[in-house]
Amino acid sequence: MAKLFEPTQVGDIAVKNRIVMAPLTRNRSPGAIPNDLNVEYYRQRATAGLIITEGTAITQQGQGYADVPGLYKPEALEGWKRVTSAVHEAGGKIVVQLWHVGRVSHTSLQPNDGQPVSSTSKVARTKTYLINADGTGAFAETSEPRALGTAEIAGIVEDFRRAARDAIDAGFDGVEIHGANGYLIDQFLRSGINDRTDQYGGSLENRARFLFEVVDAVSKEVGEGRTAIRISPVTPSNDSSDIDPQTIFTYVVEGLAKYNLAYIHVVEGQTGGDRNFQQGDKPFDYKALRLAYEKAGGKSKWLVNNGYDRETAIDVVESGRADLVSFGKPFIANPDLVERLKLGAELNTPDQPTFYGGGAKGYTDYPALEKVA
Repeated sequence: MAKLFEPTQVGDIAVKNRIVMAPLTRNRSPGAIPNDLNVEYYRQRATAGLIITEGTAITQQGQGYADVPGLYKPEALEGWKRVTSAVHEAGGKIVVQLWHVGRVSHTSLQPNDGQPVSSTSKVARTKTYLINADGTGAFAETSEPRALGTAEIAGIVEDFRRAARDAIDAGFDGVEIHGANGYLIDQFLRSGINDRTDQYGGSLENRARFLFEVVDAVSKEVGEGRTAIRISPVTPSNDSSDIDPQTIFTYVVEGLAKYNLAYIHVVEGQTGGDRNFQQGDKPFDYKALRLAYEKAGGKSKWLVNNGYDRETAIDVVESGRADLVSFGKPFIANPDLVERLKLGAELNTPDQPTFYGGGAKGYTDYPALEKVA
């Protein structure tokens, strides 16, 4: 049997295979509260070695899209307890992705209709998704952010710590810090966004300071073996860019090597797009990134993402270039993805948008495995 389908240990989490369900924003939690649909959605996918939830806002300030779940209301925590119980009863493991979107938001989603916050006051050239008064949804330009004051940043680090504790108390097996895709942590990392002149801007050390403060706070609160992080070195998502991504992300992984985290989750290329996407004057070297991590003493599992299929996933794990592979879109229409990959069976194709929710079709009415195997 291919190594991809064999069990392994991911930090403090024992998993039954090396196939991970990637975070997938679904916009189906009105009021930021997980409901029956969320419970069934995750329960159906519990055959994954590990489920990473959709991005989950650590505070209302951290919310950037309509109807995404949160970790900042008692009702939301009760909803997540139902999700984690269902996944565990089905034999699965699940971690929550801790999310602060930063400037990728809209005033209507913010406390008291305030400005979103960021490392910068520059508007993100991207869109968010809002629900209109009549219940219909629509894309909208993001609002102008304000740059966080230096003294405010410690409060957001504390928000991450508190959300991590609440997540573990709600039954999650661990947490994944969202440091990717142009959201708040990435907004501090990227030279194309961060224009600060304080101790959080300019040098590599300064731009990565916020990331390491969050990792330090979260891992001390819930344990290094139940803490993970996602990074996306070259993705242009949400107007993110850097003229020298190899240098900043090498610095990041060398710093992460000091922690015995559960895993490092690396998006290769453009999130949800071209695996060979390039920023800077040369292609990003993912092999060199991992070698730098290991040379610095890093021993956490290496999780890769973006455009993998059965053949390439098996190959990357067999070769030792990665320990785990995460799949996003295929899990939407294939709750039984692990079994389909194991058998080499045909995959269903989503018949609804794969981002921002969309459509009213349920999660169970796709062709069953026996009809296509």
